[in-house]
Amino acid sequence: MSDLPSAIHPDILPRLDPEYVAFHNAHIAHRVPPHTIPWHPDIRKAPPMPGSSPIRTVGAVRDISLQNCKIRVFIPEGTPPPEGWPVLLYIHGGGWTLGNIDTLNSFISRQCKENNCVSVALDYRLAPENPYPAAVEDTIDALKFIYYNGKAEFNANVNKIAVGGSSSGGNLAAIACLKAQELVPPIPIIFQLLIVPVTDNTASVADGRYPSWKECQNTVWLSEGRMMWFRNMYLPDPATWTDPDNSPIFASDALLAKVPPAFIGVCELDLLRDEGIAYGEKLKSLGVKVEVKVYPRAPHLILGLDAALKVGRQQADDSVKVVGDAFKAA
Repeated sequence: MSDLPSAIHPDILPRLDPEYVAFHNAHIAHRVPPHTIPWHPDIRKAPPMPGSSPIRTVGAVRDISLQNCKIRVFIPEGTPPPEGWPVLLYIHGGGWTLGNIDTLNSFISRQCKENNCVSVALDYRLAPENPYPAAVEDTIDALKFIYYNGKAEFNANVNKIAVGGSSSGGNLAAIACLKAQELVPPIPIIFQLLIVPVTDNTASVADGRYPSWKECQNTVWLSEGRMMWFRNMYLPDPATWTDPDNSPIFASDALLAKVPPAFIGVCELDLLRDEGIAYGEKLKSLGVKVEVKVYPRAPHLILGLDAALKVGRQQADDSVKVVGDAFKAA
Protein backbone atom coordinates (compact mmCIF):
# COMPACT_ATOMS: atom_id res chain seq x y z
CA MET A 1 0.00 0.00 0.00
CA SER A 2 2.98 2.32 0.54
CA ASP A 3 3.20 3.30 -3.14
CA LEU A 4 -0.40 4.58 -3.36
CA PRO A 5 -1.00 8.36 -3.65
CA SER A 6 -2.61 8.66 -0.19
CA ALA A 7 -0.79 5.82 1.56
CA ILE A 8 -0.58 6.17 5.33
CA HIS A 9 2.79 7.62 6.37
CA PRO A 10 4.86 5.28 8.58
CA ASP A 11 5.08 8.06 11.22
CA ILE A 12 1.34 7.82 11.75
CA LEU A 13 0.40 4.23 10.91
CA PRO A 14 1.13 2.58 14.30
CA ARG A 15 -0.76 5.31 16.18
CA LEU A 16 -3.98 5.19 14.15
CA ASP A 17 -7.16 3.40 15.14
CA PRO A 18 -6.93 0.02 13.31
CA GLU A 19 -10.54 0.39 12.21
CA TYR A 20 -9.62 3.66 10.50
CA VAL A 21 -6.53 2.08 8.90
CA ALA A 22 -8.69 -0.60 7.25
CA PHE A 23 -11.17 2.03 6.04
CA HIS A 24 -8.41 4.28 4.70
CA ASN A 25 -6.70 1.49 2.80
CA ALA A 26 -10.00 0.43 1.22
CA HIS A 27 -11.40 3.85 0.33
CA ILE A 28 -8.80 6.65 0.53
CA ALA A 29 -5.28 5.34 -0.16
CA HIS A 30 -5.82 5.28 -3.94
CA ARG A 31 -7.11 8.86 -4.12
CA VAL A 32 -4.75 11.56 -5.38
CA PRO A 33 -4.52 14.34 -2.75
CA PRO A 34 -5.89 17.52 -4.35
CA HIS A 35 -3.05 19.70 -3.10
CA THR A 36 -0.55 17.67 -5.15
CA ILE A 37 -2.09 18.48 -8.55
CA PRO A 38 -2.87 21.74 -10.38
CA TRP A 39 -6.05 23.40 -9.17
CA HIS A 40 -9.20 22.93 -11.23
CA PRO A 41 -12.81 23.27 -10.04
CA ASP A 42 -13.44 19.70 -11.21
CA ILE A 43 -11.47 18.54 -8.15
CA ARG A 44 -14.75 19.18 -6.33
CA LYS A 45 -16.41 16.44 -8.40
CA ALA A 46 -14.45 13.66 -6.70
CA PRO A 47 -16.76 10.86 -5.52
CA PRO A 48 -18.08 11.47 -2.01
CA MET A 49 -16.48 9.53 0.80
CA PRO A 50 -18.46 6.45 1.89
CA GLY A 51 -18.94 5.67 5.56
CA SER A 52 -21.76 7.93 6.68
CA SER A 53 -25.09 6.72 8.05
CA PRO A 54 -28.24 7.30 5.96
CA ILE A 55 -29.93 10.68 5.78
CA ARG A 56 -32.79 10.67 8.26
CA THR A 57 -36.41 11.15 7.23
CA VAL A 58 -37.68 14.44 8.64
CA GLY A 59 -40.86 16.47 8.28
CA ALA A 60 -39.69 18.59 5.35
CA VAL A 61 -36.54 19.72 3.56
CA ARG A 62 -36.34 23.12 1.87
CA ASP A 63 -33.56 24.76 -0.15
CA ILE A 64 -33.61 28.55 0.14
CA SER A 65 -31.46 30.94 -1.91
CA LEU A 66 -29.95 33.89 -0.07
CA GLN A 67 -28.01 36.82 -1.53
CA ASN A 68 -24.83 34.93 -2.44
CA CYS A 69 -25.38 31.42 -1.10
CA LYS A 70 -27.99 28.77 -0.31
CA ILE A 71 -29.21 27.02 2.80
CA ARG A 72 -30.88 23.64 3.15
CA VAL A 73 -33.41 23.54 5.97
CA PHE A 74 -34.36 20.26 7.66
CA ILE A 75 -37.66 20.71 9.53
CA PRO A 76 -38.89 18.23 12.18
CA GLU A 77 -41.97 16.10 11.87
CA GLY A 78 -45.04 16.99 13.89
CA THR A 79 -46.38 20.20 15.37
CA PRO A 80 -43.86 22.78 16.51
CA PRO A 81 -43.93 23.90 20.14
CA PRO A 82 -45.77 27.20 20.75
CA GLU A 83 -42.50 29.15 20.83
CA GLY A 84 -41.20 27.39 17.67
CA TRP A 85 -38.47 24.86 16.93
CA PRO A 86 -34.94 25.52 18.17
CA VAL A 87 -32.41 25.96 15.36
CA LEU A 88 -28.94 24.58 14.60
CA LEU A 89 -26.95 26.24 11.80
CA TYR A 90 -24.22 23.76 10.81
CA ILE A 91 -21.36 24.70 8.48
CA HIS A 92 -19.46 22.08 6.49
CA GLY A 93 -15.71 21.71 6.26
CA GLY A 94 -13.43 21.33 3.25
CA GLY A 95 -10.79 24.00 3.81
CA TRP A 96 -13.12 26.79 2.62
CA THR A 97 -12.45 25.25 -0.83
CA LEU A 98 -14.29 21.92 -1.05
CA GLY A 99 -17.69 20.66 0.11
CA ASN A 100 -21.24 21.71 -0.78
CA ILE A 101 -24.85 21.76 0.37
CA ASP A 102 -24.95 17.93 0.48
CA THR A 103 -21.94 17.62 2.80
CA LEU A 104 -22.83 16.07 6.19
CA ASN A 105 -26.58 15.95 5.42
CA SER A 106 -26.67 12.66 7.32
CA PHE A 107 -25.39 14.33 10.49
CA ILE A 108 -27.46 17.49 10.04
CA SER A 109 -30.67 15.54 9.43
CA ARG A 110 -29.90 13.43 12.50
CA GLN A 111 -29.69 16.59 14.61
CA CYS A 112 -33.13 17.55 13.27
CA LYS A 113 -34.62 14.14 13.93
CA GLU A 114 -33.22 13.45 17.39
CA ASN A 115 -33.25 16.97 18.84
CA ASN A 116 -36.54 18.14 17.29
CA CYS A 117 -34.82 21.20 15.91
CA VAL A 118 -34.66 22.93 12.58
CA SER A 119 -31.21 22.03 11.21
CA VAL A 120 -29.71 24.25 8.55
CA ALA A 121 -26.87 23.33 6.17
CA LEU A 122 -25.00 26.29 4.67
CA ASP A 123 -23.74 26.22 1.08
CA TYR A 124 -21.26 29.10 1.33
CA ARG A 125 -19.13 30.44 -1.52
CA LEU A 126 -15.81 28.64 -1.90
CA ALA A 127 -12.22 29.66 -2.52
CA PRO A 128 -10.21 30.21 -4.63
CA GLU A 129 -12.98 31.73 -6.77
CA ASN A 130 -14.35 33.46 -3.69
CA PRO A 131 -11.60 33.91 -1.09
CA TYR A 132 -11.95 35.56 2.32
CA PRO A 133 -14.21 37.27 3.36
CA ALA A 134 -16.90 35.55 1.22
CA ALA A 135 -17.42 32.56 3.53
CA VAL A 136 -17.68 34.79 6.61
CA GLU A 137 -20.18 37.07 4.86
CA ASP A 138 -22.32 34.10 3.82
CA THR A 139 -22.26 32.69 7.35
CA ILE A 140 -23.52 35.96 8.79
CA ASP A 141 -26.12 36.30 6.02
CA ALA A 142 -27.46 32.84 6.92
CA LEU A 143 -27.50 33.70 10.61
CA LYS A 144 -29.39 36.93 9.90
CA PHE A 145 -31.89 35.11 7.68
CA ILE A 146 -32.62 32.58 10.42
CA TYR A 147 -33.00 35.29 13.04
CA TYR A 148 -35.20 37.64 11.02
CA ASN A 149 -37.13 35.18 8.83
CA GLY A 150 -36.94 31.86 10.65
CA LYS A 151 -40.18 32.22 12.58
CA ALA A 152 -42.24 32.97 9.46
CA GLU A 153 -40.37 30.60 7.12
CA PHE A 154 -40.05 27.45 9.24
CA ASN A 155 -41.54 28.04 12.71
CA ALA A 156 -38.16 28.72 14.31
CA ASN A 157 -37.64 29.89 17.86
CA VAL A 158 -35.07 32.56 17.04
CA ASN A 159 -34.13 32.89 20.70
CA LYS A 160 -32.79 29.31 20.62
CA ILE A 161 -30.15 29.38 17.87
CA ALA A 162 -27.04 27.20 18.09
CA VAL A 163 -24.21 27.22 15.55
CA GLY A 164 -21.74 24.51 14.69
CA GLY A 165 -19.28 23.39 12.10
CA SER A 166 -16.48 21.02 11.16
CA SER A 167 -12.91 22.09 10.40
CA SER A 168 -13.16 25.25 8.28
CA GLY A 169 -16.85 25.20 9.16
CA GLY A 170 -15.89 25.14 12.84
CA ASN A 171 -13.75 28.18 12.14
CA LEU A 172 -16.75 29.97 10.60
CA ALA A 173 -19.04 28.90 13.46
CA ALA A 174 -16.63 30.30 16.07
CA ILE A 175 -16.36 33.53 14.08
CA ALA A 176 -20.16 33.76 13.85
CA CYS A 177 -20.36 33.70 17.65
CA LEU A 178 -18.01 36.69 17.77
CA LYS A 179 -19.57 38.71 14.96
CA ALA A 180 -23.14 38.10 16.18
CA GLN A 181 -22.32 40.26 19.21
CA GLU A 182 -21.36 43.20 17.00
CA LEU A 183 -24.51 43.20 14.87
CA VAL A 184 -27.15 45.84 15.55
CA PRO A 185 -29.06 44.51 17.32
CA PRO A 186 -26.87 41.59 18.44
CA ILE A 187 -28.12 38.10 17.50
CA PRO A 188 -28.22 35.79 20.53
CA ILE A 189 -26.55 32.39 20.07
CA ILE A 190 -27.02 29.89 22.88
CA PHE A 191 -24.37 27.26 22.02
CA GLN A 192 -21.46 26.49 19.69
CA LEU A 193 -20.46 23.03 18.46
CA LEU A 194 -16.90 23.15 17.15
CA ILE A 195 -15.64 19.91 15.61
CA VAL A 196 -11.92 19.84 14.68
CA PRO A 197 -12.01 23.63 14.20
CA VAL A 198 -9.39 25.90 12.66
CA THR A 199 -8.86 28.57 15.32
CA ASP A 200 -5.45 30.03 14.38
CA ASN A 201 -4.50 30.55 10.76
CA THR A 202 -0.96 31.54 11.74
CA ALA A 203 -0.14 28.04 13.03
CA SER A 204 2.77 26.17 11.44
CA VAL A 205 5.08 23.20 11.89
CA ALA A 206 7.67 25.54 13.42
CA ASP A 207 5.12 26.84 15.93
CA GLY A 208 5.86 25.75 19.49
CA ARG A 209 2.38 26.81 20.63
CA TYR A 210 0.76 23.90 18.83
CA PRO A 211 2.92 20.73 18.96
CA SER A 212 0.30 18.78 16.95
CA TRP A 213 1.37 20.66 13.81
CA LYS A 214 4.82 19.06 13.92
CA GLU A 215 3.69 15.79 15.48
CA CYS A 216 0.97 15.27 12.87
CA GLN A 217 2.53 16.97 9.84
CA ASN A 218 2.35 13.67 7.91
CA THR A 219 -1.05 12.59 9.22
CA VAL A 220 -3.81 11.23 7.01
CA TRP A 221 -6.34 13.46 5.28
CA LEU A 222 -5.13 16.81 6.65
CA SER A 223 -1.35 16.88 6.36
CA GLU A 224 0.64 20.10 6.67
CA GLY A 225 0.81 20.36 2.87
CA ARG A 226 -2.93 20.05 2.45
CA MET A 227 -3.71 22.50 5.26
CA MET A 228 -1.37 25.14 3.85
CA TRP A 229 -2.90 24.60 0.39
CA PHE A 230 -6.33 25.28 1.85
CA ARG A 231 -5.11 28.33 3.75
CA ASN A 232 -3.41 29.84 0.73
CA MET A 233 -6.51 29.28 -1.42
CA TYR A 234 -8.79 31.04 1.05
CA LEU A 235 -6.33 33.55 2.53
CA PRO A 236 -3.89 34.49 -0.24
CA ASP A 237 -2.73 37.55 1.72
CA PRO A 238 -0.81 36.49 4.85
CA ALA A 239 -1.46 39.92 6.35
CA THR A 240 -5.05 38.77 6.98
CA TRP A 241 -4.12 35.58 8.86
CA THR A 242 -4.24 37.27 12.28
CA ASP A 243 -7.62 38.91 11.64
CA PRO A 244 -10.15 37.54 14.18
CA ASP A 245 -12.44 36.88 11.20
CA ASN A 246 -9.86 34.24 10.19
CA SER A 247 -8.27 33.30 13.51
CA PRO A 248 -10.89 33.62 16.26
CA ILE A 249 -8.24 32.96 18.93
CA PHE A 250 -7.00 36.53 18.27
CA ALA A 251 -10.35 38.18 19.02
CA SER A 252 -10.45 40.58 21.95
CA ASP A 253 -10.96 39.17 25.41
CA ALA A 254 -14.09 41.31 25.68
CA LEU A 255 -15.69 39.54 22.71
CA LEU A 256 -14.39 36.07 23.59
CA ALA A 257 -15.77 36.35 27.13
CA LYS A 258 -19.28 36.81 25.75
CA VAL A 259 -19.44 33.85 23.36
CA PRO A 260 -21.90 31.06 24.20
CA PRO A 261 -20.97 27.77 25.88
CA ALA A 262 -18.99 25.44 23.62
CA PHE A 263 -18.27 21.81 22.92
CA ILE A 264 -14.94 21.43 21.14
CA GLY A 265 -14.23 17.98 19.69
CA VAL A 266 -10.66 17.39 18.51
CA CYS A 267 -8.86 14.28 17.29
CA GLU A 268 -5.56 12.97 18.67
CA LEU A 269 -3.93 12.52 15.26
CA ASP A 270 -5.18 15.77 13.75
CA LEU A 271 -2.86 18.64 12.85
CA LEU A 272 -5.49 21.03 14.30
CA ARG A 273 -5.75 19.27 17.67
CA ASP A 274 -3.77 21.70 19.80
CA GLU A 275 -5.21 24.94 18.41
CA GLY A 276 -8.70 23.60 19.17
CA ILE A 277 -7.63 22.77 22.73
CA ALA A 278 -5.95 26.19 23.08
CA TYR A 279 -9.12 27.96 21.97
CA GLY A 280 -11.11 26.05 24.54
CA GLU A 281 -8.61 26.90 27.28
CA LYS A 282 -8.69 30.57 26.32
CA LEU A 283 -12.48 30.65 26.50
CA LYS A 284 -12.43 28.84 29.86
CA SER A 285 -9.94 31.38 31.24
CA LEU A 286 -12.45 34.12 30.39
CA GLY A 287 -15.31 32.37 32.16
CA VAL A 288 -17.00 30.65 29.22
CA LYS A 289 -18.38 27.16 29.87
CA VAL A 290 -16.43 24.80 27.58
CA GLU A 291 -16.12 21.05 27.21
CA VAL A 292 -13.12 19.84 25.21
CA LYS A 293 -12.98 16.19 24.20
CA VAL A 294 -10.05 14.48 22.46
CA TYR A 295 -10.94 11.41 20.38
CA PRO A 296 -8.07 8.93 20.77
CA ARG A 297 -6.18 7.48 17.79
CA ALA A 298 -8.48 9.36 15.42
CA PRO A 299 -7.51 11.57 12.48
CA HIS A 300 -9.22 14.75 11.30
CA LEU A 301 -12.00 13.17 9.25
CA ILE A 302 -14.31 11.03 11.41
CA LEU A 303 -17.63 12.86 11.87
CA GLY A 304 -18.81 11.77 8.43
CA LEU A 305 -17.68 8.17 9.05
CA ASP A 306 -20.21 7.37 11.75
CA ALA A 307 -21.35 4.17 9.99
CA ALA A 308 -17.78 2.97 9.38
CA LEU A 309 -15.90 3.78 12.59
CA LYS A 310 -16.82 3.37 16.25
CA VAL A 311 -14.93 6.57 17.05
CA GLY A 312 -16.83 8.40 14.28
CA ARG A 313 -20.12 7.20 15.75
CA GLN A 314 -18.99 8.37 19.19
CA GLN A 315 -18.18 11.86 17.93
CA ALA A 316 -21.53 12.07 16.15
CA ASP A 317 -23.38 10.77 19.23
CA ASP A 318 -21.62 13.30 21.47
CA SER A 319 -22.39 16.12 19.05
CA VAL A 320 -26.08 15.29 18.94
CA LYS A 321 -26.29 14.99 22.73
CA VAL A 322 -24.56 18.29 23.56
CA VAL A 323 -26.79 20.23 21.15
CA GLY A 324 -29.89 18.60 22.61
CA ASP A 325 -28.73 19.35 26.13
CA ALA A 326 -28.10 22.99 25.20
CA PHE A 327 -31.61 23.38 23.78
CA LYS A 328 -33.13 21.82 26.90
CA ALA A 329 -31.15 24.14 29.17
CA ALA A 330 -31.91 27.32 27.22
